[in-house]
Amino acid sequence: MHDGHSKLHHWLSQHRMACFALMTASFVLFGCLSLDLVKLVSANASLLGTHGWQALQDGGLQQLLELWLSAFAAIAAYLVFKLCEHVLVHGLSYRRR
Repeated sequence: MHDGHSKLHHWLSQHRMACFALMTASFVLFGCLSLDLVKLVSANASLLGTHGWQALQDGGLQQLLELWLSAFAAIAAYLVFKLCEHVLVHGLSYRRR
């Protein structure tokens, strides 16, 4: 493995069906996590902006943090999807030496 790729990249290259399954799972996870995320963050920001300290005390800040964690998890799922996509496209595009 002298090509500069990670061990995960190498493993995914050797197990294309597992890579495809992981790609599919990460695509679905990204979709589920990002569905209506912008609308929810906007509604939360509006709540905090309108009701200020009272909204924070009633759980608005916790909800905002949970939404940010969902956003981070969605980005992580997207990155896994892109890694798998790279591995599979590279494997289909280039002949092995």
